[in-house]
Amino acid sequence: MSSLNAPTTAAAYEDFRRRKSSVVAYTDAVGQRQTVAIDQLESEADRALAAEFGYKPVFKREFGYLSTFSFAVSISGLFSTVATTFSFPLVAGGSASAVWCWLISGSGCMCIALSVAELVSAYPTCGGLYYTISRLSPPRYVPSLSWLTGWLNVLGQMCGVASSEWGAASLLLAAVSIGSDFTYIPNNNHVVGVMAALTVLTGLVNSLSTAWMERMTKTYVLFHIAVLVSCCIALLAMATPANGTPKNSAEYVFTSVQNTSGWTPDGWSFLFGFLSVSWTMTDYDATAHITEEIKNPEKKAPWAIAMAMLFTYLAGFLFNIVLCFVMGDDIPTLLATPTFQPVAQIFYNVLGKTGGIVFTVCAFLIIKFVCFTAMQSLARTVFAFSRDRLLPLPNLWTKIWSRTGTPVAAVWISVFWCIAINLIGLGSYIAISGVFSTTAIALDWSYCIPIACKLIWPQNFVAGPWNLGKFSAAINIWALVWTLFVSIIFILPTIMPATPQNMNYAIVYLMGIIAFSTIYWYAGGRKFYTGPVIEAAAVGSSDGRSSEEGDEKRQFGAVNDTQRKAGDTAV
Repeated sequence: MSSLNAPTTAAAYEDFRRRKSSVVAYTDAVGQRQTVAIDQLESEADRALAAEFGYKPVFKREFGYLSTFSFAVSISGLFSTVATTFSFPLVAGGSASAVWCWLISGSGCMCIALSVAELVSAYPTCGGLYYTISRLSPPRYVPSLSWLTGWLNVLGQMCGVASSEWGAASLLLAAVSIGSDFTYIPNNNHVVGVMAALTVLTGLVNSLSTAWMERMTKTYVLFHIAVLVSCCIALLAMATPANGTPKNSAEYVFTSVQNTSGWTPDGWSFLFGFLSVSWTMTDYDATAHITEEIKNPEKKAPWAIAMAMLFTYLAGFLFNIVLCFVMGDDIPTLLATPTFQPVAQIFYNVLGKTGGIVFTVCAFLIIKFVCFTAMQSLARTVFAFSRDRLLPLPNLWTKIWSRTGTPVAAVWISVFWCIAINLIGLGSYIAISGVFSTTAIALDWSYCIPIACKLIWPQNFVAGPWNLGKFSAAINIWALVWTLFVSIIFILPTIMPATPQNMNYAIVYLMGIIAFSTIYWYAGGRKFYTGPVIEAAAVGSSDGRSSEEGDEKRQFGAVNDTQRKAGDTAV
């Protein structure tokens, strides 16, 4: 039996799909060999997944346009992620850094997002951009490139969920501090304890069925927009001299540079404000990791990624401007807030105790939904990578719980590691802030490797229905250049002079995972990992397989030896 090789043209796929005897063979969760007719699969997307990408559909396709867009918006969590990272541009350069870094860095992030969306349209599987390596690069490079891409993506997503859970705990305790009239002052130990409980809650929610997640996701975007708009209106209306919080002038908002980082010159320090944008506008491929749960994913997923990031870019720029108008001009005092959350302090200063609590709690609820959706994406990534034998104990993480139709084991191993990462915070906040930087760097490079493959071997890329047309190469190139530029900034200390207490440990985390993946590769990974596995095989339903097999090879091309071995192992 030959492993299924991807059709190279739409016509080839249509011919393959029309065969009445075409079925896919796969190994189920308990190791039993099963077959299913392609034409009997529930949806066109499922048939394409089996015939074109060689994967047996295991998830129900519950997500439509609204829920997919809402999911993509929820990953950024604009209102809350700006609240938890606003201190970075304030330290780097004050008001001007917060405003202009968002505008400049956001344009670079949009290029990455559009490049990702184009690849997702062409290859809509829950492996995300990691899977595209097998289609874009020559066979001899597939194992090593996909291995590196996969590990960077897993690291980035885990750090993303961990840092979001840390932000959620910080916002919740900030609301408690405001409610106590600042008699309660949170510390890192408190944040770690609350974070662990919140991460377990995230795991419980993600153990529910996809249908429940889809229902919750639908309402999220409406709540998020309502909170964002109402908060901006309230801040602008209440920031008056009579209220003791006069608005800053436009000159101050757009031109005032206050460098408290210790870096010189001011222009260099200014650039560290990019971190807030890059942490908010990242995890672009999270929607890709649920494409096997989306109806018509080749159209809806890239559309949702592009529109959600455009919304985040424009709305985030306006929200930062509003915050700079109402925050006052005493930045050192704002940064020294007992809540450790400058935006929560702005809410309190301008809106009073009740308003401060309400919008800080709203920020907490929004970032918790970020955690729910990011964990869903992470668990699907663990599932997909285990399906391809990238991670240890793959048979365990690919088990689907029949009661919910979700990879529960993948969810809870993700919960464990997210909590473990945040235990670093018991040492210092500076140590945990390196996790924020690691999220942006690791995720963006896991996107840039496939984008670079597309540029280096353009003949291997077959565009999906959503694509960038003649602007594709230019946008891809700028995405790579921008990522290289900001990566250099994000591994440097944000405060000078650098000491063990204020050092940026992002480079340590990055080198740690790269070292582990490299050792694992040479210790045994290269012996069994040959790239994304084609786990389903096309077979004839009648007299055997010889003539059907010959047709497949002639029509789709023979599979290279290493990929055939991987496919045979999976089947």
